[in-house]
Amino acid sequence: MISYLLQQLLNGLSLGGAYALIAIGYTMVYGILRMINFAHGDEFMMAGYFMIFSLAVFPWYFAIPFVILCTIVLGVVIERIAYKPLRSAPRMSVMISAIGISYLLQNLANYLFTAMPQSYPQIDILKHVYTFGNISVSRVTIIAPVLTIVLTFLLIMLVNHTKLGMAMRACSKDQETARIMGIKVDNIITTTFVIGCGLAAVGSILYFTDRNTVQPYSGSLPGLKCFVAAVIGGIGNIQGAVIGGFIVGICQIVITAMGYSVFSDAFTFALLVLILIFRPSGLFGEKAVQKV
Repeated sequence: MISYLLQQLLNGLSLGGAYALIAIGYTMVYGILRMINFAHGDEFMMAGYFMIFSLAVFPWYFAIPFVILCTIVLGVVIERIAYKPLRSAPRMSVMISAIGISYLLQNLANYLFTAMPQSYPQIDILKHVYTFGNISVSRVTIIAPVLTIVLTFLLIMLVNHTKLGMAMRACSKDQETARIMGIKVDNIITTTFVIGCGLAAVGSILYFTDRNTVQPYSGSLPGLKCFVAAVIGGIGNIQGAVIGGFIVGICQIVITAMGYSVFSDAFTFALLVLILIFRPSGLFGEKAVQKV
């Protein structure tokens, strides 16, 4: 019984690590632009397809950087085409544009790759299985939470202790004042998308390695769950997004292990409702001060 619980906890930490990396993209874009990039989950889905075709051509140590680069390019192109022209538009317009891009990516993937699930290639370095008594875990299960914590630490150091991070924090507070102070706001926004999409690509590798297939709607539900994770942690807060990702991942695995898999998705959104009722700013979010 104890070994079974430990096995499920490790699986939950692995899934939570993937969710956390994707949730960081939501929280960073919201922190600077005050918008929800609803296409983020579909960028994560496209990263899955990029890996399928990359590993057909390159060995894994070339394919992984190439997939991260392709996902970053996709995110930057979307930002330039769909979001940048709407900088001064009402937030509702930007949100509608994000939803439109989400459906565009889904239908584009459906057209290019068909609706049939595609087999995600095995990356040998991640699929190696370790056995400890009655517990069997793949290497990706161990790597995922550790890699998530390391990348989060590096990102926090970047945000808090570099000039780029200072510029990002300035833009999150007041873009107009930041622009007056000489900060190139458009470049900072692009950098934010680069970081978010890069982390989403890493998250997709961790996620799909354990789930083995990709299809055009693979990013919809995980994307929503990662958005929920960002809200639970306090959207705009990087540490909160990571903790929210682990909470959602562990809860999903535990509920499934208890035999209630049919309710695992519903629980995630029920948890979102409860958080919004009792803690609208999230577990680690700051209460918004409305100026009169």
